Amino acid sequence: QVQLVESGGGLVQAGGSLTLSCAASGSIFSIAAMGWYRQAPGKQRELVAGITSGGSTNYRDSVKGRFTISRDNAKNTVYLQMNSLKPEDTAAYYCNAGVARSGTSGYKAYWGQGTQVTVSS
Repeated sequence: QVQLVESGGGLVQAGGSLTLSCAASGSIFSIAAMGWYRQAPGKQRELVAGITSGGSTNYRDSVKGRFTISRDNAKNTVYLQMNSLKPEDTAAYYCNAGVARSGTSGYKAYWGQGTQVTVSS
């Protein structure tokens, strides 16, 4: 089995910073792309940032210049550094990873349990 465990969420004032972490564990052979999504109450889940195994990144327009995604392949961990946070960034943040399990073929998408980020004005 594969598990993704997020940490680092919390309550912060507007303009503040938070760093989210997501560690993958289990019978992992390889991890392809990893990413962070978020979902606010009453809204659809949306992609915030993604990173390939080679380190190429992409961001949604509203977070460009404020958020930075990175990964440590040796630790199977992805990070999201969030600066200049705004109230509209308030949401549950979910980690996602495409994982090939040991002894199997192909990649499957796995999700973390989510971590809440609340930005007060």
